[in-house]
Amino acid sequence: MKHGRLRTRFRYWFDGTMDRGTPALISWLALASVLLIVAASTLVVVFTDTDAEDNGGWPGVAWMSLLRTLDPGTMGGDTGGPVFLGLMLAVTIGGIFIVSALIGVLTTGLNQKIQELRKGRSRLMERDHTIVLGWSDQVFTVIAELVEANQSERRSCVVVLADRDKVAMEDAIRTRVPDMGRTRVVCRSGNPLIRADLELVSPDTAKSVMVLPPVGDDRDVDVIKVLLLLNSRTWQGPRPHIVAAVHDSDNLAAARLAAGDGALVIDAEDIAVRLMAQAHRQTGLSGVFDELLSFVGNEFYLREEPALVGTTYGAALHAFETGAPAGLRGSDGRVLVNPAMDTVIRPGDQLLVIAEDDLLIRTARTPPRIVEAAITSAPARTPRLDRTLLIGENSRTTKLVTLLDSFVRPGSTLDIAAPRRPDAALAQPVAHLTVGFKHCEPTRRASLEALDLGGYQHIVVLSDDTFAPGPADDRTLVTLLHLRDIEERLGDPYSIVTEMNDDANREVAQVTKADDFIVSTKVISLLLTQLTENRELYDVFIDLFDPEGSEIYLKPATDYIVPGAGANFATVVEAARREGETAIGYRLARHGETPPGYGVFLNPSKDTPLTLGPQDAVVVLAEGEGHGPRR
Repeated sequence: MKHGRLRTRFRYWFDGTMDRGTPALISWLALASVLLIVAASTLVVVFTDTDAEDNGGWPGVAWMSLLRTLDPGTMGGDTGGPVFLGLMLAVTIGGIFIVSALIGVLTTGLNQKIQELRKGRSRLMERDHTIVLGWSDQVFTVIAELVEANQSERRSCVVVLADRDKVAMEDAIRTRVPDMGRTRVVCRSGNPLIRADLELVSPDTAKSVMVLPPVGDDRDVDVIKVLLLLNSRTWQGPRPHIVAAVHDSDNLAAARLAAGDGALVIDAEDIAVRLMAQAHRQTGLSGVFDELLSFVGNEFYLREEPALVGTTYGAALHAFETGAPAGLRGSDGRVLVNPAMDTVIRPGDQLLVIAEDDLLIRTARTPPRIVEAAITSAPARTPRLDRTLLIGENSRTTKLVTLLDSFVRPGSTLDIAAPRRPDAALAQPVAHLTVGFKHCEPTRRASLEALDLGGYQHIVVLSDDTFAPGPADDRTLVTLLHLRDIEERLGDPYSIVTEMNDDANREVAQVTKADDFIVSTKVISLLLTQLTENRELYDVFIDLFDPEGSEIYLKPATDYIVPGAGANFATVVEAARREGETAIGYRLARHGETPPGYGVFLNPSKDTPLTLGPQDAVVVLAEGEGHGPRR
């Protein structure tokens, strides 16, 4: 009984040592080798006389046994008595088993180590890196923009932490973002909701942290939980910038409470709806926002110009050789987009400038040439009531109706054509709109023709969120093809603005010649990246998306300069200034279907000759209808 208990204890102890992995296995093999060598050497000394003495006694025999254990081939050519040769043969055979086992153990241990490296579980040792928590299709846009933003940096690092295979993430990123420039992208496999996994990406030494919403119905819940984890963490040093987005406006307050002070949480649904509402009457607006939010082309910069202190904002519009002023940020942090032209620039104020890079912003030595003969005034127009058709219905319809109501004149009409009656949207209180409903199957030609499309000025096509993003875009594409064909037969009576889920489908959908595409996921990705790099721009973008104050408009070029007259962009800036507006670019109608800018040119050269036609537009920052000019 006692013997059985001891054997059980020994087996338990042996199993415990085996569980320690490769080092324990190697130790057991080393012990077996030592025992084999000691036993063989002792037997040779005991049972042979001359063979042991001829080979240097016990130490010499032990050395010979060691060599035969490690390399069985050394036995060739041995001489001696039968006992000696038999013991050497036993050592060689034992060595074969030990070496074979050792090779197997090392191979297994190496494979395990490689698998651990594949899992991306090693702790990061970086400083001033950008952390992206979560995984979705937005991650490719974010990484591409961060790579572009860090082109001037000598070395930069972006770290992605997601609950996916490390190698799969790296392969996907290399495929979608082949040119990394000077930026290293490191992937770590882990759950951002687990504190131990979060520590893998070294958040204490990070420059900024971006929380991407994952795919799924509970994506906002996951974002809120990550923000709670970050907010409850004890930071060793300054807390990095934290930015995140929620897709349901009802979750915004909870997310901001979870994030705590200092973190920025944006409402993705609200921004997408605002962009749709602003773009439905002015095509090309999404192209303007895509460039301003992207690090490719022109973007916003805040810059102090001591030489302009004491001058007015209106005078500052002509003070730059390269760079287009767009507003002011006061020393108190308040941002004014397109302030009144007589606003005085005070010490500590920063100018909001649109430029390709902050290093390229230069003030002008001499005032630009203004072609007075080309300047014209905006003609008085009789206000026209809008007739808008909203095709499709999704979770954003109710909010879109409310925002459209704030942009139109009293007496305007909005009809919702969808397979299901949107009772919440129809019951929404409105002040200016008359809202109606028409039953429609958006992918059926006969159903669309029954809507009397020729009686509308603007058509907005919404993505059906009851389908996955890919199939939803496919259905939208079919609807656009029908609408465009009907429009050509009717003589081009309406504009078409549509919502897409994937920016890759936008190029495919260009065949429909829709006037504008709103890719909300791309806009949110670009906005998050901008705020990750410069959180001070938050107030700027919120102001641009707000119907109160100044927004971006694409107004007819004939409101500013004589059609076909030889002028330059400085002349356009001056004409807009006299109307209390800030001109930041123009859109050429003949390039309206040409990617990537789709005819939009921001921050053009001030002196280059420019001729605009009646179909072209000027991109301005201005107050909405009913506010009047701000001189």
